[in-house]
Amino acid sequence: MELDKIQKLLEKYFEATTTVEEEKQLRDYFSQDSVAPHLEQYAPMFAYFSIAKDERFTKQVPLKPRVSYHKWISIAAVAVMVFGIFFGNDYREQKEAEFAYSETKKALNLLAQNLERGTEKVAYLNEFEQAKQKIYNNN
Repeated sequence: MELDKIQKLLEKYFEATTTVEEEKQLRDYFSQDSVAPHLEQYAPMFAYFSIAKDERFTKQVPLKPRVSYHKWISIAAVAVMVFGIFFGNDYREQKEAEFAYSETKKALNLLAQNLERGTEKVAYLNEFEQAKQKIYNNN
């Protein structure tokens, strides 16, 4: 009867459905000298688990902090973007100011040309006025 129980516990053990108590029963059974011949192949495994359970790692593990380059790359990318926006904005404003200056200069040149034509016409009017005054004064 006990052999059937051990075989059922082994099946449950390999299916990972045993409880801690059932695993203890298996360890106790396989630590005995009287193990069924067809189950002797599992005895070294349970003996190893019993020994391994008590082992402790005593060396110090040197823990090096992991350097996160992603943070620094992100900071550098943001700095480049801010730099580009700041100086790109200045460059754009400078180009807009140069364009506005050239357009204003063109408009003022056009106004000056039209003003010169107007002053030429005024000069003719001035001569006409002088001639008219001479005619009216002589009469």
